[in-house]
Amino acid sequence: MNIKLLAVGKTDNKQLQQLMEDYQKRLSFYIKFELEILPDIKNAKNLSEAQQKEKEGELILSKVGPGEELILLDENGKSYTSVGFSEFLQKKMNAGLKTLVFVIGGPYGFSETVYQKAQGKVALSAMTFSHQMVRLFFIEQLYRGFTILKGEPYHHQ
Repeated sequence: MNIKLLAVGKTDNKQLQQLMEDYQKRLSFYIKFELEILPDIKNAKNLSEAQQKEKEGELILSKVGPGEELILLDENGKSYTSVGFSEFLQKKMNAGLKTLVFVIGGPYGFSETVYQKAQGKVALSAMTFSHQMVRLFFIEQLYRGFTILKGEPYHHQ
């Protein structure tokens, strides 16, 4: 199984970028992982919140291929423990899924069209984090999930 993370807007914090690259390198020992940064919408300040979500939604959906499963990182999604998330990943692999696509939306969330196309929603926390930090947290949780599945000592219970 391949995992793709789509995120709207670039990461301008060099320390966060270095940490994300570190976890991506670690993750590469377990699974094919791709982080794709979608450009910010041009002239967003001239668009309403709904128009911005629609434009971002079109861009997001253009990056999801046929047969790929779309999971939104959304505050109203299902919450998992790290072990529970690793079990979620295992079920997706056992189902023979080729590519699992997770998405971090823009500042206003997702358009209705994106919600309708998604096969699920996952919440990282009930707290709100910057979009840049969510990328790091999610990649770290993916790495943690695979170390749990492999029985490695990264995660302690």
